[in-house]
Amino acid sequence: MTAVREQLPEGRYGRSADERADRMLKIVGAGLGVVLLGVVGWFGYDYIAGQKISAEVIKFQVVSDTEVQAHLEVRKDADATGTCTLRSRSEDGSEVGRIDVVVGRQGEKRIDQVVTVRTTARATSAELEQCTAR
Repeated sequence: MTAVREQLPEGRYGRSADERADRMLKIVGAGLGVVLLGVVGWFGYDYIAGQKISAEVIKFQVVSDTEVQAHLEVRKDADATGTCTLRSRSEDGSEVGRIDVVVGRQGEKRIDQVVTVRTTARATSAELEQCTAR
């Protein structure tokens, strides 16, 4: 009895169609992965480099039924000016106070400022809504 081979002799006829298709899929997948990483990197750089003003509320204190003090820290380009909007909310979540703070002293890159927000009812929070550059 002789053994019957079911496969072609190895290396004799080149690559099979399946191997060529697998290699092509790997190349296309790697190319698309590189493009996706490039797009994500571009948007990330544009977002970070495009912001001239960023800020955060470090802490806040409810002083009375009609007043909240918020410690605002602003980081900006030295020549940038803009406005930051702070708001206070009551226990039920409704807005009870709002103030626009102008930031933009020339030459300063970091500003620490305590801002007083007047409220119409007792507030339970103070939050930074947005900062926009002019």
